[in-house]
Amino acid sequence: MPEPYVHVPAAEIREALAEHDEIAVKHLRESWDGLQADRYLKDGAGYRRRRYSEFHVTRTGLERVPHGAFRQAAEINPLHGGAAREFAPIEQGVADSPVLDALVRTLLERLPGSFDVSTGAIGVHQIRVIASRGAEGLPAPEGIHEDGHHFVAQVLMRRENVEGGVSQLYDREMTPLFRTLLTEPFETVVIDDRRVFHGVSAVEVADGMPVGVRDMMLVDFFPRDAGAGSHRCPDPR
Repeated sequence: MPEPYVHVPAAEIREALAEHDEIAVKHLRESWDGLQADRYLKDGAGYRRRRYSEFHVTRTGLERVPHGAFRQAAEINPLHGGAAREFAPIEQGVADSPVLDALVRTLLERLPGSFDVSTGAIGVHQIRVIASRGAEGLPAPEGIHEDGHHFVAQVLMRRENVEGGVSQLYDREMTPLFRTLLTEPFETVVIDDRRVFHGVSAVEVADGMPVGVRDMMLVDFFPRDAGAGSHRCPDPR
């Protein structure tokens, strides 16, 4: 059995995207500027922006399924589980981007395990965490957690004027497995969500800067089920 995670250097992802125009890659990364506020944060916190859409992988490209709420079971996510969180969908130009399609297919080739796209679906999250003076941002307000999928890819898209945001993985007995600070755009960690827990430390604005941002793309891989946006708990282990 392979290790339950893969750390993919930024250069490896960029090489896989090399056939695409740099302007198209730039447009994808800049689409994080259009994210909407995550209104589900506790206590009215405003440090996170987010969009989400679900897709099927076909021979010709990514096929977006009808938009629906994002759900996780309460036993998976004690903070938000059981709630139907209705995030704004990914913008059409992003959903249709050949760069996004190439990125997803590159991630599929690097999963730490097998995944059948004919019976599976993927969820794509665009997330921006904002840190400002006197207010840190929490990339994972749930703390150390699991997401309830088969695999999850964590792709850094932008890191500017921030400190912190260390990614940490643990086995099912909570023994630390891996720790890294994603620093380059497209640097990626892909995990088997059924075999590890994960967390990310708080993001703080760098000294002397008024504000900083950390942009991430999360790509979830999970079995298809009856309702768009409904995610199953991990297989028992």
